[in-house]
Amino acid sequence: MSELRGATDIGDFLVSARSFDEYRAMFALTDADLRGRVLDCPGGGASFTAAARARGTEAFAVDPVYASPPRELVARLDSELARGSAWATANAERYVWDHYGDPAAHARLRAESAAVFARDLAERPGHHVAAALPHLPFPDGAVDLVLSSHLLFTYADRLDIGFHVAALHEMARVGAEVRVFPLVDQAGRALPDLLAAVVAELDDAGVQARVQDVPYEFQRGARSMLRLRSVPTRTGVRDAGAPGVGGRMRP
Repeated sequence: MSELRGATDIGDFLVSARSFDEYRAMFALTDADLRGRVLDCPGGGASFTAAARARGTEAFAVDPVYASPPRELVARLDSELARGSAWATANAERYVWDHYGDPAAHARLRAESAAVFARDLAERPGHHVAAALPHLPFPDGAVDLVLSSHLLFTYADRLDIGFHVAALHEMARVGAEVRVFPLVDQAGRALPDLLAAVVAELDDAGVQARVQDVPYEFQRGARSMLRLRSVPTRTGVRDAGAPGVGGRMRP
């Protein structure tokens, strides 16, 4: 049993619903970052994709939970938000509440974000692709930026270094740049050994990685993201449309 089990283990992978503003802060996103194609991986129930597209960004999301029928997924998201809120409230001392105010306001924000996601899922199902890391059904260089939050490092108790390297390498294949947040586990513990090992393996594979501070802290001590860039080897990918199932691109 992992040392993270018990009070420091939230349980099954949580499907959350973070907002556009949270993404902007977590990933230090600028207006320039949002001018290209952006992939949220895994997207969960976040409203980022819908809100970014409303601002003119070509944004898409990928997540294995999108294989569920929309009605079932939305119902599941309701229970997942309750589980996440209960966890945050019970462990309130592990969080910095400046961005939200208090646990109740945090829960309301997540509920509002989930409602936006649910509408977008019903209206634009093609923008939500069912797939899981470390295998994405998109061609090389399909997007300009991949955003990945609260999967890698967060669940280091069950995802080993091999999975981390494979997942990061896959996202670097699909996107010109990859940003990953946070770099702590679900208990808020720093993971210096895992981070160093992952960066070293990526460097050996030709993927440049660096840690950058961000203007956001919710889990105490989680104030950094990992940025990846690989040497461009792709050609002809910018004429494609939006990411779609089966490695094809569609509008």
